[in-house]
Amino acid sequence: MTMFFDSEIDRIFKRMSRSFFNTNDIFEEFKGNGSESGPFYYGYTMTVGPDGKPVVQEYGNVKPGQLPASDTREPIVDTIVDEKEKVVKLIAEMPGVEKTDVKIVVDNKVVDLSAEHGDKKYHVKVPVQHKVDENSAKASYKNGILQLVFKLIEEKPTGKKVEVE
Repeated sequence: MTMFFDSEIDRIFKRMSRSFFNTNDIFEEFKGNGSESGPFYYGYTMTVGPDGKPVVQEYGNVKPGQLPASDTREPIVDTIVDEKEKVVKLIAEMPGVEKTDVKIVVDNKVVDLSAEHGDKKYHVKVPVQHKVDENSAKASYKNGILQLVFKLIEEKPTGKKVEVE
């Protein structure tokens, strides 16, 4: 009876652990293809927006089920809206580069962040969901953290008030 029980447990364990061993095979493929080594990551961040609704964003340089497209990493970027100060802050983690390596282009409500220093390469395009003054952008970079601050533009109601006679 114990022999049957032990062999059944072994069979179940092997079946459950097969998926873990297949994951290792995938990473062996990366090494075998001669592609650049480096961290391959993918994930989600979830925050609560100003309207109280959850906001889910993807990040990473690998989508599930896909091989990495390049050796360029996508930095983790967080958008913070400060209604009190009337600013929008973009915070990006880009360790291993100097502030002179960072290039920022703001065009039509999209911020293009890139940096390259040695083997560290970062690139991401971040859409800005709020109405901001593109000319007010101020950036600072310290200890691998880039902070980009825009002033919010107050939206005035459009249209004309019509008096009832």
